[in-house]
Order: sequence, then C-alpha cells, then structure tokens
Amino acid sequence: MGKAAREVSARERIKTQREQEARQQQRRRLATVAAVVVVLLAVVGGGWWYVQSGKSETVTGALAPVTIQPDGSVVMAKPGVTKPVLDIYEDFQCPACQAFEQVSSATVKNMAAAGQVKVVYHPINIFEQEPAHGNTMRASSAARCITNGDQWIAFHDRLFKEQPPETKSGFSLDDLVKWGKEAGVTDPGFESCVRSQKNTEAQAAYSKQILDAKLVPEGTPTLRLDGKVVDNNVSFSPASLRQAILDAAK
Repeated sequence: MGKAAREVSARERIKTQREQEARQQQRRRLATVAAVVVVLLAVVGGGWWYVQSGKSETVTGALAPVTIQPDGSVVMAKPGVTKPVLDIYEDFQCPACQAFEQVSSATVKNMAAAGQVKVVYHPINIFEQEPAHGNTMRASSAARCITNGDQWIAFHDRLFKEQPPETKSGFSLDDLVKWGKEAGVTDPGFESCVRSQKNTEAQAAYSKQILDAKLVPEGTPTLRLDGKVVDNNVSFSPASLRQAILDAAK
C-alpha cells in the first residue's frame, strides 16, 4: 500500500472512530435526558405516581461507617452488614445523578445507617466532550484525594450540589480545594493532590473498566441491587427503593 493510500486509510479509521464515539455520547445523553424526565414527572408533576411513591426522606441520624476502597469505590455500611448490596454508579457531572441525590439519597443513607443495606458508590465518567469531560474528571480525581470516609461523603454531596451545566466549565481547582476544606478535610497533602490532578489516570482507568464491563447499560445513574439493575421508576421513588431493598433482604 502506497503512502497516499495509507494516509487515506488512516483518515477513514479516525473518521469511523469519531463517529462511533459520537454515537456513544448521543446514547448516553439520551439516557440522561430520559432519567431526568422520569425525575421531573415524579418530583415536579405532582401526579398519581408521585403521590403513591411518597416524598423524599431526610437523613435522620449519623451515617453508617464509610470506607474508601483501593480501586476508588466507596462503601457505606454498618460493621457486619454484607447484603443486600446496592451499587450506585454515578457521574458528578450527570444531571440525572444530581436529581437522584436530591430525591433518593437520604433513603439510601438512612437504610445503610439502620444496617439494612451495604451501599457501594462508584464515581465514573461518562462524558467525552468538553467542557463536561474536564468537569467530571477534575471532580472525580479530586474526590480520590480524600482518605477519610465521612469527609468523602460530605465532599461527594457538595459536588452534586455545585454541579455546573454540561455546557459550561466548572468544578475549578480553586473551588474543589475550597469545598474539600469546608467538608472537613485537613490533610496537608489534599490541596496539592487536587491541583496536580494526580489521580486522573487511575480514575480514567477505573471508569473505563466499569464502562467496558457494561455495568451502566443506560448511562448514569445506574443502581444495581445484588447485581440486578434497578428500574428508574424505583430508583427515583424513595418508597419504592426502600421496599425493593427490604425485599432483597428477605
């Protein structure tokens, strides 16, 4: 194959790869939009489904112990509680994940504190285009700089509260450092860790592992209860989610 032919072939491969990436991004965006619509129907619409599901809970007491795992996942569970297991795959830049936090996170925390479930958080990165990609990578990499479980959860919640629009640059390094300190982080190496973004490579590798394993078939948030995907109608309904966890424990 001549040089010209090789160059044409390379350009075609690059074009095909970019088209595939664009299609993947579109599917993830559609999944996010669909989940947001579910939340809006549940929370804003005030319809029959929302009335039957019940309102969001509030955190009623101290949280279950939180332990940061070597791979970057984070476990919330009382000692000795090993099942049922609720895996939460989330992206700090994902609007539907933010909505889940607002609607159902208190239920998850209350049940973990009561010893009714083991919760495993999996921060991943589904966005490939800027500025959303940079936003999510800065946030998730910064979260990996925290080694104290309680501080991690406080930082986790703050990130969702401060989530920027997908089309605007956010999660600046200055803000991430500030929010970490306000979450109680006193580790002297925290700021340098955040600013250097030294955890970016490890975070990207973990996220790729999750996506390659197809653990989030329809984007984030994806909840798996003992390995089985939880329907969005359940995930975004505090009463339904609570019952699903209780049923899994039987």
